[in-house]
Amino acid sequence: MKLYIATSNKHKVTELRALLTEALPEIEIHGADSLGGMPFVDETAKTFEGNALLKAEALNALATDKSWTLADDSGLVVDALNGAPGIFSARYAGPDANDGDNRTKLLKELSGVPKQLRQARFVCALVLICPDQEISSFTGTCEGHITLKPEGVGGFGYDPVFKPDGHEHTFGILPSEVKHAISHRARALNALAEFFRGRS
Repeated sequence: MKLYIATSNKHKVTELRALLTEALPEIEIHGADSLGGMPFVDETAKTFEGNALLKAEALNALATDKSWTLADDSGLVVDALNGAPGIFSARYAGPDANDGDNRTKLLKELSGVPKQLRQARFVCALVLICPDQEISSFTGTCEGHITLKPEGVGGFGYDPVFKPDGHEHTFGILPSEVKHAISHRARALNALAEFFRGRS
């Protein structure tokens, strides 16, 4: 089966491909580049799932074969910031912000907040459009807290400032195989893999 991933983020494609092909070795993964690139999507929905659906529909409209389209919308939810950055995680510090800018703003917003009140979670919503246009969604979360300063340079996004529960290091330090086992995206993809197994 052929699956198109609705993103122009190469890090995300690599991570999704690694997670999906491990669970479903028969799957053929393609990025949006295979369809001419990811169309611009104005992410106007108020939820992760809503924005994932917008992206899935945009790429699915370009697919002419009987394929599957998968979109993900993920973000960081911080309790002390009333759920921010949330759906604005990728552009928290502005529309042209990079990962470092976003982390800097996050740590500044949490300045003075003690460790015990820095609880946070990564959330991943996946939306799958089937060849018959049936739509399914899957959600995964990873609980943890925000560190006082960045730790490590691995991963991407907020990984260096997020320490998952039960671990002594951030996702910026933890090996990729550990992250792939416990991340919000891994948990959502596990639910997706179960969906596919149930149809086989």
